[in-house]
Amino acid sequence: MLNMFNRILAQFLKIFFDFLYHQGAWTYDLVSTSVSLGRWKVWVESVLPYVSAECVLELGHGPGYLQSALIEKGIRAIGLDESVQMGRQAYSKLRKEGLSPRLVTGQAQRLPFRNNFFQQVVSTFPTQYILAQETLTEIFRLLTPGGSLIVLPVAWITGSAWYDRMLAGLFRVTGQAPEWDVQFIKPFIEATFQVQIKHQYTQSSKILIVLCTKPRNV
Repeated sequence: MLNMFNRILAQFLKIFFDFLYHQGAWTYDLVSTSVSLGRWKVWVESVLPYVSAECVLELGHGPGYLQSALIEKGIRAIGLDESVQMGRQAYSKLRKEGLSPRLVTGQAQRLPFRNNFFQQVVSTFPTQYILAQETLTEIFRLLTPGGSLIVLPVAWITGSAWYDRMLAGLFRVTGQAPEWDVQFIKPFIEATFQVQIKHQYTQSSKILIVLCTKPRNV
């Protein structure tokens, strides 16, 4: 019975998130802010201390939170997303902030950039596409030797307030905040990246960041 419930829940969440990221993209800000109790933007921007390149590619730019922060930091940021609707949301947001969007619609498995083009690639809360061999091969190809891939796959709510405990439990049940499994980094290692695990702590949250470096001698 429990396995059946989990399968039904997984299918429902797949349909829900697909809608949220496409037809329902206009609600993404509201939903992400609500379910994280206002922490979502802080979680996304927690990768900023690891971003130092002049030109950075963001995979899955979503509504443009990180694009905005990168541009404000003086970085030439390019965002790629497979969702046309999300691209429109991000473009509108950045224009309203007086920024110049550099957004591309495409798939991470077929990145439209030449070899050794970026010093860094960053992706926050990506879905399973980030672990696909095709994706990692493409990222490795377009990174300069010594360049890095920065991935923020998950954040755990650690607060002790009742609403924090309730939301943390909901995240676990729905699979949005699974227990850490070292097998997660196996695809990055198999793609010949040098991998480090970092943790950030902020606003009653623990954030996991995976730093993957392309060897210099390739």
